[in-house]
Amino acid sequence: MPSLAAADPSVTDFEATVERVDDREVVLDETYFYPEGGGQPADRGTLDGVAVADVQSAGDTVVHTLASDPPFEAGATVSATVDDDFRTYCMRAHTASHLLYGAGRRVLDDLGYGGFDIDESKVRVDFTTATDIDGALLVELERLVNLAVWESRTVSWDRIPREEALSREDVAFNTKTEEGISGETVRLVTVEGWDVAACGGTHVPNTREIGPVTVLDRSNPGEGLTRVEFAVGPEAIDRRANDHVNARTAARVLDTRVAELPDAVVRLRDERDALEDEVADLRERVVDARLSELREETATIDGRDWVVGDLPGLDANDLADAARSTAGEAADVVVLVGGDGSYLAVASACDLDAGDLVERATDAFGGGGGGSPSVAQAGGLDASADELLALYGGD
Repeated sequence: MPSLAAADPSVTDFEATVERVDDREVVLDETYFYPEGGGQPADRGTLDGVAVADVQSAGDTVVHTLASDPPFEAGATVSATVDDDFRTYCMRAHTASHLLYGAGRRVLDDLGYGGFDIDESKVRVDFTTATDIDGALLVELERLVNLAVWESRTVSWDRIPREEALSREDVAFNTKTEEGISGETVRLVTVEGWDVAACGGTHVPNTREIGPVTVLDRSNPGEGLTRVEFAVGPEAIDRRANDHVNARTAARVLDTRVAELPDAVVRLRDERDALEDEVADLRERVVDARLSELREETATIDGRDWVVGDLPGLDANDLADAARSTAGEAADVVVLVGGDGSYLAVASACDLDAGDLVERATDAFGGGGGGSPSVAQAGGLDASADELLALYGGD
């Protein structure tokens, strides 16, 4: 028969008759162990003192897999104990997910249910929604959930005819797994005045039993889905305390108060952006000055004017841009080397192929490179800047 856990989750100790034993798999005539399903993990516990490693449904049968060989046979009466701490955690976490969805009903547009999962440290709920869930909206979802906890709303569950459930617009269905939709009836879990959902999991009878809820993060696990992760109980308390410590530490470092952190961060960002602009402007001036020096040192080789020199502080792409802008204007061929010799860029405004000239360096010093006849570059060269310059006739 199906598990009785969802109907009466308060039962954690019971006796049952063993109907079948197959190696370490045990089937009882009735059980209050919750089998894994719908995003909720299987209950933990023992059968006659032997640890239960897993619980799964196989049609209308619940199969208990033990961690070791059972000391009993079919027909025996066994004492079963469900791990009360883990059962309670799952009840709190599962009911909290309903509160989160109910909060989403109030602040998210075109809301749909995309999935749910509980692990030992957090819970996740997947939404489909047209609303962009930013940081402020995450905080609002958390506020609404904890408000529903504080309001001590009654949680109840019952079965109603399938067609009646499907016709009700207020009922949330998991469109991914369609949990609870098959059969003649549908099990509905109702949080008084807050949320109604088709669900086969275990729940607390009142929202006040959930305790604190802390929203952890959001992500996009797939097209059209938004995933919200949260913690309940001690994990939620620890996370919130850690966030408070981080906020106070940041406020101390910025010599401000926690309430003024947003303004302080904006000022810091603006100052950083201004400094970055200033540094970029200074770097551009240094590059222009160095290019001017190199232009004055143009050398003529086989009837072509060459500019060859080092240009510190630039990567391969920046070197290529600088070489491209100089070739044809000040010289027929421009060879620029990064300050440490690891990057090289060549631009040609004549019949010489820039790619062939870069290949000269990679043949001699390794690395890799390529480009077009007019502009090419290389990186990963095992050479000093002086060695590369000497390869092209530079000093």
